[in-house]
Amino acid sequence: NENTLCPRQRNAKVEDLWSLTNFFGFATETFVLAVNILDRFLALMKVKPKHLSCIGVCCFQLAARVVEEECNIPSAHEIIRISQCKCTVSDLKRMEKIISEKLHFEFKATTALTFLHLYHTIVLSHTSERKEVLNLDKLEAQLKACNRRLVFSKAKPSVLALCLLTLEVQTLKSVELFEILLRVQKHSKISDSDLLYWRELVSKCLADYSSPECCKPDHKKLVWIVSRRTAQNLQNSYYSVPELPTIPEGGCFNESESEDSCEDMSSGEESLSSSPPSDLEGTFFFELKPKTKWQTLNSQSSH
Repeated sequence: NENTLCPRQRNAKVEDLWSLTNFFGFATETFVLAVNILDRFLALMKVKPKHLSCIGVCCFQLAARVVEEECNIPSAHEIIRISQCKCTVSDLKRMEKIISEKLHFEFKATTALTFLHLYHTIVLSHTSERKEVLNLDKLEAQLKACNRRLVFSKAKPSVLALCLLTLEVQTLKSVELFEILLRVQKHSKISDSDLLYWRELVSKCLADYSSPECCKPDHKKLVWIVSRRTAQNLQNSYYSVPELPTIPEGGCFNESESEDSCEDMSSGEESLSSSPPSDLEGTFFFELKPKTKWQTLNSQSSH
């Protein structure tokens, strides 16, 4: 249905956000914050599936501005080309304005990753076990797997982080670490019922990701597989770049050089993700109601 957004489409868009994060070499914090911004916006607005691609790219760009160094953030034109989201820079600016106003320009958030790092530090500072026993990279990968499912957007960040740690400690069979986590749970005022409920869901999610039928979250370099049409556009773009002029022996440069032109290399493909994971069927969001008049932001350089 072109007017309804289902959990599978949201999950597929989160897969796209992880692909973009991996492609640009951004931190896990950028991915987690982008998912947080996306879910907060979807909780407030009725969204059509055709708008989700542009919304996802906006959330990724907003998260990158919060987390990453400014010099490492790609231009809007470059993100559009890589994500193949079928929107223009102007579309991106208008959507960014809508998201910013609905979230009251509050992009920073305390996420499950924040608590995961906090709890991990607390455990290591109180244990006599080897520091490498609790692998933070592994825990972050497990958190990313959970973020790819809509159901975990309803979990408290502190509870989700503690669930991941308790499951890992359970695997290690460490009595000392388990006792430390019990004290963390008591200090965080997390009830046993909440912990047991979400731990069961997390355990099932991680079991699905560890099965041969499902891809595991990892840190492999993203390989961009392009279609034939995209490859042709790339080839045409390559040949359209003018040759650099020969530098005169006298050391004077020709000031009449023209700037390289950017060509659109969109292949028209819908997303970068593989098949989205299955979730409970149902519809959640219905229609994004645009304002009566789009207001453009101040122009932003694409380079």
